[in-house]
Amino acid sequence: MAPARSFVDPGARRTAFLWTLATALVAFACLAFSPIGHAQQAKKDQTRNPGGWTLCNQTSYILEAATGRPDGRAVVVQGWIRLRPGQCGSAAPAPLARGVHYVYARTVNAHRGGRRQWGGDAKLCIDPSASFAVENPPSCEQMGLEERDFRRVQINKRDSWRTSFAEANPYTLFGARSQGLQRLLADAGYDARTATGRTDPRLAAGAVQRFRQDAKLSASASEDQLIDALEAAARRRAAGIGLTLCNRTSGRVWSAVARRRGEGWESRGWWPLGPGACARAVDDPLVQSVYFVHAVMETPQGERYLAAPGTTFCTSPTKFAILSRDRCAERYYDETLFTPISSDGREGLVVEFFDADFLPVGARPQASSAPIVAAEGPTESVDPDTGHVPRGRGPGPLIPGLAKRGADQRATVTMPAQKGAARPATPKQGAPASGPSN
Repeated sequence: MAPARSFVDPGARRTAFLWTLATALVAFACLAFSPIGHAQQAKKDQTRNPGGWTLCNQTSYILEAATGRPDGRAVVVQGWIRLRPGQCGSAAPAPLARGVHYVYARTVNAHRGGRRQWGGDAKLCIDPSASFAVENPPSCEQMGLEERDFRRVQINKRDSWRTSFAEANPYTLFGARSQGLQRLLADAGYDARTATGRTDPRLAAGAVQRFRQDAKLSASASEDQLIDALEAAARRRAAGIGLTLCNRTSGRVWSAVARRRGEGWESRGWWPLGPGACARAVDDPLVQSVYFVHAVMETPQGERYLAAPGTTFCTSPTKFAILSRDRCAERYYDETLFTPISSDGREGLVVEFFDADFLPVGARPQASSAPIVAAEGPTESVDPDTGHVPRGRGPGPLIPGLAKRGADQRATVTMPAQKGAARPATPKQGAPASGPSN
């Protein structure tokens, strides 16, 4: 077999030290409740390899991978290959075509902290929400697909080749499986950390047992079944929290969010949303009273901006995460208006954008006539320690919106329609799409 080729997520900076002791005990717990232990499972995954191009997940996340292979003068792109932590899977059978292949991976949306991506600089088309196999077209958008940056993989042997996904602090397959269980437990609400943020081995072992009991997993359930059950629980938990942006327009929408961060502010983007697509921009429970959203709709005639008034935050033409909303131009950022949205004490909100919410091409939104947010530092409007607006005081006039509580306890918020513009009935919410990994 050819030596493994691995690449890491440059944004992930993990510290393995805090997990070492917990890893051992969680492994013990899983051995006690599962017929297959970490080491046995990792060895089993390795020995399953029948040749061809193999992808191995040496991260603590569940990954979905897409690949591209040469086919004459074209590139055939297909996905998705699901890889549990510590698992290897086949991307293409032998014999392999020598030359440049392509690979891209993303974390599943059950994980907290935003979707992470592994890729490069080769732009290929994918379907973000379903399995697909397509000869890469000249235009992704015309085919209803989205563009992603794939990494080039030079395959030099026809019988076998292996590509590994890794984090900044790489794990073995055994270590990835152990760390993955820890992460999934926390994502599903079975956090094994102490008040100081450290992982307690006894809490970790107890969390595994407690989840098995709550999920009614049989004593014979395998470790793979445990991981799958944890993923399902984490998805259910994530569905009712955070800030989700949904595009109900006929065009492509570029979206961004801003929120309080300690004594300052943070703006973050971009989330590209095709018609009917959704993306979770904040994936933790909403603890602040006010959040801010920005959206621009692309049309053949030009860009259309939200009609609702807003307040200024800093943005960049490329993906960004910017601290502070002051001195944008001096720091070589753009000044952009964001619309305020009240969380109204809810842990989850869905913000929907309709065609009627946007101004005609060429028109620009107006800044709010009243100060919606205060300057940097401690203020009367927002508690600098918690980011909450104290009870009885507000940040100024908010967009009223139309809100209704869904079955998952999130509220669906729509922008107030322009005068004389009709808004269609709210369709069924779409599945979250991928967003920026920054």
